[in-house]
Amino acid sequence: MENELLSGKIDEVADLILRSRHIVAFTGAGISTESGIPDFRSPGGIWSRFDPSDFTIDKFLNDRESRKKQWKFLLDGGFFAAAQPNRAHYALARLEKMGKLHGVITQNIDNLHQKAGNSPDRVFELHGNMGRVRCMDCNRLSPLEEIVRRVGEGEETPECLHCSGILKPDVILFGESLPKAVLSAAIDHASRCDLLLVIGSSLVVYPAAYVPAYALEGRAKLVIINLTATGCDIDASVVIHEKAGEVMERILTRVETMLETANPL
Repeated sequence: MENELLSGKIDEVADLILRSRHIVAFTGAGISTESGIPDFRSPGGIWSRFDPSDFTIDKFLNDRESRKKQWKFLLDGGFFAAAQPNRAHYALARLEKMGKLHGVITQNIDNLHQKAGNSPDRVFELHGNMGRVRCMDCNRLSPLEEIVRRVGEGEETPECLHCSGILKPDVILFGESLPKAVLSAAIDHASRCDLLLVIGSSLVVYPAAYVPAYALEGRAKLVIINLTATGCDIDASVVIHEKAGEVMERILTRVETMLETANPL
């Protein structure tokens, strides 16, 4: 019975996708845990083992020892560099290739949507991207691999080779505002979409969690795929409390089957 219920919900989502013209996905940590990237906020997650107050922008900029500690934490794990997209990421890439998905708004910093095949200009990274490093003075961007090499050679707190400014992973630390241009573009897409797919987000981190509200205000349908309940479940057309990978793969397979049936060769 439970499997029949899930199959019915997958059919519902597939039908919504086929009837929609401007789909946007909103993704959180739950889409990437299946790629081996640990969740920061869940029980047993990173912030249950480390003190978030050690990872503020103020400490990074003004305390060399804190900056050294943050670089060591970010680079020692290696999980961002080693992680590969999973079935949920590839499903969203397939959805874009169909011409259905117009944007991916993500809270994640792992670059996995781009690795899976989503167009970089359609991925709106609210919290930045761990694959880049930014100079806080001249604003130059460098690939993370270059800085990893330099740290490995003994630079505990690497500086910009062009202006000697402080280098920081291009991610949002505690105390930093979200990037205005990215946030504005994300809000615009959410407001104009007719279907928002929330995947792997518990919708508790603000202001990113306001994204579903913008979609609902624009009269979009809402689908939530997350292991645990969210505060927006009551507003969603379909709610699936399962792992994202299997569910998204089944949804896309169902969409493709329905398209083939509707347009036989």
